[in-house]
Amino acid sequence: MLVATPMAAEYGAGSNNSGPWMWCDPATGYRPSALMGCRAMVKLQCMGSQVPEALLRDCCHQLADVTNDWCRCHDLGSMLDSVYQELGAWKGTKVFPGCRKEVMKLTAASVSAVCNVPIPNGVGGSTGVCYWASYPDA
Repeated sequence: MLVATPMAAEYGAGSNNSGPWMWCDPATGYRPSALMGCRAMVKLQCMGSQVPEALLRDCCHQLADVTNDWCRCHDLGSMLDSVYQELGAWKGTKVFPGCRKEVMKLTAASVSAVCNVPIPNGVGGSTGVCYWASYPDA
C-alpha cells in the first residue's frame, strides 16, 4: 500500500479538501491502487520508448479497477509520488536521464485518456486528464 506524500496531498483537491475526492484519503481507510502497470508505462513513455501492448492493457485494467472515479487521479498522483520518491527526484527538473518531471507528470495525468477510462476533474464537467496536470511542480 502506498503512503500519502506531500504531492498526493497537493493533488488531492486544492486547498479546501472538501468534495468527492476526500474519500480517496488513506486516513479514511481508502486503499490506493499501486498501479504498477501504469508506473512502468509512464516511465517508458517519459523516455520516449515504445510501450508494449500487454503493459498498456495491464495499466488500463488497473486504472479501470479503481471503482471510485474521483480516486483515479488521486491514485495516479500517488503512483507518481512513489516514482519520485524511489528515484530521489523531489528536487530538480529530471526524474532520471531522458525524463523531465513535467513530462512524467503530464504523461501520468493523461493515462486515463489513453486508457479511455473516465475521470471527473471538476473543471466544467470535463473528463480525460487529471485536474492536477496544470498545477505547478512543488
